[in-house]
Amino acid sequence: MTPRIDLFGIITDDLAASAAFYRRLGLDIPEGAEKEPHVEILLPGGQRLAWDTVDTIRTFLPDWTPSQGGHRLGLAFLCDGPAEVDALWTELTQAGYTGEKAPWDAFWGQRYAIVKDPDGNPVDLFAPLPQVESPS
Repeated sequence: MTPRIDLFGIITDDLAASAAFYRRLGLDIPEGAEKEPHVEILLPGGQRLAWDTVDTIRTFLPDWTPSQGGHRLGLAFLCDGPAEVDALWTELTQAGYTGEKAPWDAFWGQRYAIVKDPDGNPVDLFAPLPQVESPS
């Protein structure tokens, strides 16, 4: 059998805060799940996304410490269009989440923005930019 990606995991200091953030991005995290030490949901396409508290991780890795000096993993959410990127950015930053990069039109043809989840993980918001017809 060939291994295949099945689960993406997030280690969080505050499961309730992380769940609230990702619910704002449309993930269906059951109410009350944030009271558990481990939560996972099934994503469209069959992969799973999971959250574990730091305390849960330390039950099997007692010396675990978070990475320092930058991130190694990010999540990206495809939006319905450039206006939704802007609206989500505004909603999240006005709700108190840290904006790393305000929405901009990226040279690779997408409206793009980066906001940090409660644990400092970058979360990208993006949508394709409308195609501009060149004059003939």
